[in-house]
Amino acid sequence: MSITSFARMGSANAYDKTVAQLQIRQNTLSNLQETLSSGKKINTPSDDPTGAAQAERALNRLSRIATDQRALETQRNAIATAESTLGSVSDTLQQARELIVSAGNGTLTPADRKTIADQITGLRQRILSLANTQDSNGQPLFAALGSALSPFAGPAASPDYAFNGLPGTATGDLNSIASALDGDSAFMLQPARDAVYNVQPSSASGTLGTSTVSRTNSSLVNGSSYTINITGFAAGTVTYDLVETPTSGAPVTTPGLSAAWTASGGFAVAGMAGLSLSVTGTPAAGDSVSVQPNSSVFATLDHAVTDLTAAGSSTAASQAVGQALHNLDISMARISAIRGQAGDLLNRADSITSSNDKRTIEQKGNQSRAEDVDMVKAISEFQNQQTGYQAALQSYAQIQKLSLFNYVG
Repeated sequence: MSITSFARMGSANAYDKTVAQLQIRQNTLSNLQETLSSGKKINTPSDDPTGAAQAERALNRLSRIATDQRALETQRNAIATAESTLGSVSDTLQQARELIVSAGNGTLTPADRKTIADQITGLRQRILSLANTQDSNGQPLFAALGSALSPFAGPAASPDYAFNGLPGTATGDLNSIASALDGDSAFMLQPARDAVYNVQPSSASGTLGTSTVSRTNSSLVNGSSYTINITGFAAGTVTYDLVETPTSGAPVTTPGLSAAWTASGGFAVAGMAGLSLSVTGTPAAGDSVSVQPNSSVFATLDHAVTDLTAAGSSTAASQAVGQALHNLDISMARISAIRGQAGDLLNRADSITSSNDKRTIEQKGNQSRAEDVDMVKAISEFQNQQTGYQAALQSYAQIQKLSLFNYVG
């Protein structure tokens, strides 16, 4: 093989390598241009498998955070609506309270009190409707841990008002809150916890009255109803029979009880488990006093309506008003307590939202570090590659001119 053949082979090999290098530079420049256009250093997983995996994890976490936040917003809206509804209930109860106070005016006639009682009935119907309010998804706001679509049933469907559900409040978790309040705790009453009793004296003279019922020992209160039947009164001593009607089972009578009576204080009733009650006025054989636990705020208003309507004298009206105000104040305190719980849930929702915002910023930072390009560095590298590519093209063009024909010419 001659020297000329080796020279030709060397020239061809040099040209091929030069063209290959130009193609590499062109591909690199094209990739950098794509990176600058997209702002991402990872346009396909093959660009950086590790970085692509990190970006994918960040995207998945962002998606979960967004899902949690959407669910939280639904729960927050339900609790906010429930809190606002309880505010409306409190306002309505306050209106009822003002009407009951006005019914105590000694100048009112039975017809006037009947008119007031009718107004209270309308307010009770509104409160029952509010208690059965549903959210935008058709779920009861006061469903507790689960209930019927209308959690509260009135006397028409049962002997008394009832909560058709499972009492309690969901605990939620780190990323959620309860979506309903405990309607049982808000609207229903418990003898041992609340001691809300409706006391109705019955006497021939119409002068018999009572104090409100108070608790002496909550652990002994069993929810029974009582009837005090007065059998005699003489020389400052009252004798009576106490009839206890438990929540289940037959009534039990305790006969022959006695108590000291004074004109200013009446006499104290003994034998009611965990409860105390004083009977005022001058008793007589045949008089009686009925003591029944109230089941709910609705029943409290119904009893107020019944007692005010039946009050035939100022003494009876005063008894009805005193009992109604005492029981209504306890019921309003229950509403206020549950409204406070709603406020706590809303504060917790705000805290979770703040935490989700921080987690979102963190995950977006992780995603950005994994896939976003450093624009300053990328532009500098693009300019360097562009300059090198232009230099390589110019060099190749000059080399192509170095041929024997050009030289001879």
